[in-house]
Amino acid sequence: MTATEADEGRIDPTVIRQILGDSLGYLYPAALRVAARFAVADHLDEPRSAAELAALTSVDAGRLGRALRLLSTRGVFAEDDAGRFRLTPAARLLRTDSPVPLRSIVLLFTDELYWRPAGRLDDTVRQGQTAFADVFGLPFFDHLPTAPETEQLFADALATVSALEQDAVVAAYDFPATGTVVDVAGGRGGLLRAVLTANPGLRGVLLDRAPVLERHLLDGPALAGRWRTEAGDMIDAVPPGGDVYLLKRILHDKSDEESAAVLASCRKAMADDARLLVVDAVVPATPGAHPAVVSDVLMMALWDGRERTAEEFAALLAGEGFQLGRIIPTASALSVVEAVPS
Repeated sequence: MTATEADEGRIDPTVIRQILGDSLGYLYPAALRVAARFAVADHLDEPRSAAELAALTSVDAGRLGRALRLLSTRGVFAEDDAGRFRLTPAARLLRTDSPVPLRSIVLLFTDELYWRPAGRLDDTVRQGQTAFADVFGLPFFDHLPTAPETEQLFADALATVSALEQDAVVAAYDFPATGTVVDVAGGRGGLLRAVLTANPGLRGVLLDRAPVLERHLLDGPALAGRWRTEAGDMIDAVPPGGDVYLLKRILHDKSDEESAAVLASCRKAMADDARLLVVDAVVPATPGAHPAVVSDVLMMALWDGRERTAEEFAALLAGEGFQLGRIIPTASALSVVEAVPS
């Protein structure tokens, strides 16, 4: 064997450590959930030991300290030589009073609702469909109403996600000065509120299920008389008469067939001069790290959805009577995919 052949057969120890570390990567979000669930960050107005924090949160001191030590290796909390923990910029985001409140999102992303189906990703890949119903007995959106606390967490976390994204969407897209914006399956209406606030000549309609609409975010004197809610299912009927229709994070958790049904319902409601804005992540044409790549795997783990490329969006839209116009990036992970009736 030559020296070159020997070098080629040698395995870099750092690569071995990477693979083994990645195999245990699930322990980090498990520890992150501990910090979020017990609101540890709320008790760190000053550095405290694990014993002090455990007394304040009613948990086991030794085990809490070990979980926080793991988090501190990634900059979530910092541990000093005396074994006391303090806040870091990352840990501050876990406080309940954080101006960017990530706690509900962390609790959702580390909940068994997400965690257990992700653990069955091998089965999902093997059988060509999500294993969610195998785990919980029902598909995702049928299961949610059977678990009210989880359903509430899901709604709260998605409202927070929307709050983090909606200003970037509104800033990136040039909405018309007047007309009606229909937010299809718009949840509590955070995006619609941002659109109407930034464009005082617009009116809005928020479509979603009645229990969701009960907690809408559209109240306030600035929007008075400019909006209404409509309870319903977007597959059954979408409110007609809109000038702009919004589908934010709606298509990505659906298969092409399910997405086609949503688009067909929108097209039926739309006049020929209306516009459809699909607000989703767009998978880049070139390989590499991107938030959409991570989200794409989540979509197939929990649902039979997917994040799509520009070409996939164009084909999906064309099949239901739309023509892809522009794809407008935003300062968030989302893009605005603009389509018009063809």
